Amino acid sequence: MVDLESEVPPLPPRYRFRDLLLGDQGWQNDDRVQVEFYMNENTFKERLKLFFIKNQRSSLRIRLFNFSLKLLSCLLYIIRVLLEKPSQGNEWTHIFWVNRSVPLWALQVLVALISLFETILLGYLSYKGNIWEQILRIPFILEIINAVPFIISIFWPTLRNLFVPVFLNCWLAKHALENMINDLHRAIQRTQSAMFNQVLILISTLLCLIFTCICGIQHLERIGKKLNLFDSLYFCIVTFSTVGFGDVTPETWSSKLFVVAMICVALVVLPIQFEQLAYLWMERQKSGGNYSRHRAQTEKHVVLCVSSLKIDLLMDFLNEFYAHPRLQDYYVVILCPTEMDVQVRRVLQIPMWSQRVIYLQGSALKDQDLLRAKMDDAEACFILSSRCEVDRTSSDHQTILRAWAVKDFAPNCPLYVQILKPENKFHIKFADHVVCEEEFKYAMLALNCICPATSTLITLLVHTSRGQEGQQSPEQWQKTYGRCSGNEVYHIVLEESTFFAEYEGKSFTYASFHAHKKFGVCLIGVRREDNKNILLNPGPRYIMNATDICFYINITKEENSAFKNQDQQRKNNLPRSFYHGPSRLPVHSIIASMGTVAIDLQDTSCRSTSGPTLSLPVEGGKETRRPSIAPVLEVADTSSLQTCDLLSDQSEDETAPDEEISSNLEYAKGYPPYSPYIGSSPTFCHLLHEKVPFCCLRLDKSCQHNYYEDAKAYGFKNKLIIVAAETAGNGLYNFIVPLRAYYRPKKELNPIVLLLDNPLDDLLRCGVTFAANMVVVDKESTMSAEEDYMADAKTIVNVQTLFRLFSSLSIITELTHPANMRFMQFRAKDCYSLALSKLEKKERERGSNLAFMFRLPFAAGRVFSISMLDTLLYQSFVKDYMISITRLLLGLDTIPGSGFLCSMKITEEDLWIRTYARLYQKLCSSTGDVPIGIYRTESQKLTTSESQISISVEEWEDAKDSREQGHHRSNHRNSTSSDQSDHPLLRRKSMQWARRLSRKGPKHSGKTAEKITQQRLNLYRRSERQELAELVKNRMKHLGLSTVGYDEMNDHQSTLSYILINPSPDTRLELNDVVYLIRPDPLSYLPNSEPSRKNSICNAAGQDSREETQL
Repeated sequence: MVDLESEVPPLPPRYRFRDLLLGDQGWQNDDRVQVEFYMNENTFKERLKLFFIKNQRSSLRIRLFNFSLKLLSCLLYIIRVLLEKPSQGNEWTHIFWVNRSVPLWALQVLVALISLFETILLGYLSYKGNIWEQILRIPFILEIINAVPFIISIFWPTLRNLFVPVFLNCWLAKHALENMINDLHRAIQRTQSAMFNQVLILISTLLCLIFTCICGIQHLERIGKKLNLFDSLYFCIVTFSTVGFGDVTPETWSSKLFVVAMICVALVVLPIQFEQLAYLWMERQKSGGNYSRHRAQTEKHVVLCVSSLKIDLLMDFLNEFYAHPRLQDYYVVILCPTEMDVQVRRVLQIPMWSQRVIYLQGSALKDQDLLRAKMDDAEACFILSSRCEVDRTSSDHQTILRAWAVKDFAPNCPLYVQILKPENKFHIKFADHVVCEEEFKYAMLALNCICPATSTLITLLVHTSRGQEGQQSPEQWQKTYGRCSGNEVYHIVLEESTFFAEYEGKSFTYASFHAHKKFGVCLIGVRREDNKNILLNPGPRYIMNATDICFYINITKEENSAFKNQDQQRKNNLPRSFYHGPSRLPVHSIIASMGTVAIDLQDTSCRSTSGPTLSLPVEGGKETRRPSIAPVLEVADTSSLQTCDLLSDQSEDETAPDEEISSNLEYAKGYPPYSPYIGSSPTFCHLLHEKVPFCCLRLDKSCQHNYYEDAKAYGFKNKLIIVAAETAGNGLYNFIVPLRAYYRPKKELNPIVLLLDNPLDDLLRCGVTFAANMVVVDKESTMSAEEDYMADAKTIVNVQTLFRLFSSLSIITELTHPANMRFMQFRAKDCYSLALSKLEKKERERGSNLAFMFRLPFAAGRVFSISMLDTLLYQSFVKDYMISITRLLLGLDTIPGSGFLCSMKITEEDLWIRTYARLYQKLCSSTGDVPIGIYRTESQKLTTSESQISISVEEWEDAKDSREQGHHRSNHRNSTSSDQSDHPLLRRKSMQWARRLSRKGPKHSGKTAEKITQQRLNLYRRSERQELAELVKNRMKHLGLSTVGYDEMNDHQSTLSYILINPSPDTRLELNDVVYLIRPDPLSYLPNSEPSRKNSICNAAGQDSREETQL
């Protein structure tokens, strides 16, 4: 380093400090030459051109001065006409000579001199080598006609009274006005509407035409009727309006000829102007115009950016956005690059939307279009991806560019972005709220396999509803299901809440249980004032603070609720709960649901010594008293709190001694070593100790490590979960992780089979006959259908095929359009489905946002549409916590101390709990779980009414066929004749066929014919379901697979399932009810443990945790 510094030469003497202060004399001997650029602009002509033409502001001043000068000349002409005395006689000299006073003449000469000088100067500055082009221009000719006579009259006084058509200067004023508008746009750097320019030109053209006609007729009639200016104006208006009263008419041939010429000019000029105006109006209707700056500053608006606007997307957005009362005064500006659809145009013409929705055709990548939408003043910008494109990655790229453009143009505008592929999410990490479609889709599909109908639960929670759906239905389940669907997630500060203020300093589970018992609200989570993370059910050890933000599920938010005490309820004769449940319960349960008297369930002497479970406790000889439940403690008792240590290897302890543990599948708990995309949330889950070779992942092909070629050969102890997808995308990571989460016991882990193609042989090899669930992912290759709703055609037909082949298989799928859910498990002659279709139409006519909720596949959680989650993005504008809560429920995000969604099934041993309130207390007092809803399955009741009939024609045919087959075995001849008597054509053909066989066959042809006839009749009498079953069995036999599993499959289509979100406390529990729980984080009970280690704390709690997992 020292050597390098020593090589640097010293500064020359001229750089001394004195030279820097006094100047450098050494420059005089320097050979450098100073070069000046743009010397051509320093000439006199260029400087004039810069001032008069190039500079926007100075040019605008010149145009304005020129425009004022022309108006002044027209005004002087009018003054001359008004001051002139009427001429006597009808001599032609009155046409060429007028009376003009000297002062007026002097003013006109001055105006003419200035105008001519300016015209010549501008012509000289704009001269480009062709002088005739400058001379033959119409403005220059008019200027010569109006200015040169006045200048000549200076040198020739006798010409001072010569008539000069100064009124023609109005056309020069119109020309100056057009130039002035163009310079105005350049000066203020704004592009004014072309419609405004065209309207201005049309109005100015019409005024110039009328003014020219008025002045011309008035002057030519000086030798006729001697009309004044007012009479001339009256004549022109009557003539151009095609009224023609005839009271004022021109007399001289010159004035008549002038009128004819003006009418011809009007017939040519005005239609051209109107045509241009109409064309611009049509273009404006297509592009949508501008959102006014004044409205943007005085009113609030949001911007919706989409690639293509469809009617379903528009109505979903408008219905959900305007469902909130405080958003009624907002404007919605739609920015879309495509032309408005016919259906969209028809909807936006409805007065309810036309006053609040503005459509702009433009691109979010253009600053001009963003300026038209006033993006910098918008309250929010929603950017949605086009999910109907084949290349979903390309659609994401367009969304990313739109988000970048909006962020660059309006950095303070909140962004709400929808993305399709999870690997593209990190590009828009700066957005305020992001919803990744594939993340939510696969997570809901996975949780549907663990907690049934999770997709329906989430969909109902994120939709805005008042719970009025289905209240006009005659069926009780539809009323209850529709009423409970109105529950949503709300928030409130604890100290400001009537629901939760009294629980300050109490445990979370205590507050949740008593708030539900007293007010019917379900407290599910909290957030500290100084923390951004939301904690779902932080557990009984969490103490509520006054500044905590509480998140709860209820029909409406607390601010819109009224509270009545028990005395008022008795006066008003309200002996039933808010939900008006169907079950009649004891008086004490009804009073408890009102929230005034506590349920007498707090008998601590009956607590089980082995820990709180849902098993029936010992009553100590009190046979007449119902079982009691331990109270929920205000502050958690550490000694009696039952911890759920899911980090221990309890599943191995639970295994029966005679069962062989899978020695090759030893699990460890930890984080996945590899992340499939940037931005994926790390999840603590079950992992294998060693990585499985890639060759072993092929289920249908053997390798050097194993020789299995079908799922049956593996001998899985748990049922399979089969995923039928088109490609193995990164989104499958969000499907696998929830199924391998650390809080799931090892013995409940289901094998996952990925089926990239689903012909029948592959389905049978992968074990579809003994699978727990079959998940069918929407096919992206069908997204390019010409008809939008046909994008789901391939998926629907594939699912219907699976449904017909394997009727008892639990099939879960996702569709693009919610309207296509009516085709899932389609039965053409099912009267019950037809009744549900009519109910859906009625609900849609009433304006419901959840008209599709009564479809049996959706209510049971068998199908959902990811487009339903668009409302999650819309709701986040009002409830900024909804995306975070949904991600926590689905397991997409894991926060230390936050609980997770799980479920438990009510068995016969659990029916002693009786009601939902008692179950709530039991769970809060034992495991700390918070129930949020019930998944109920009922059998369809057969009644005589069409709305309640649910009988399948195929099942009736099966029953009929079985009876006929039994009768055929007892009396073959009679059954044959009776069956064929119903089908004479079949009988005739079969008899002819039998006769031909008898004639051609050997001696024992009679027996052969009878045998063949019997086989033919058996084939005929076989139902479609039997044919399909026979087909599947034959394929299984051909593949060498056992048909035992398929023989055990039964059709369970006579049941219906639905969800009750936050049911009333007095709701009766029924057998096989599945209760949704938010269970506390097991790791929160281990303060000194690390998630990465495999600890053995609380090994004795294994038995307790087993009892918690199953009721």
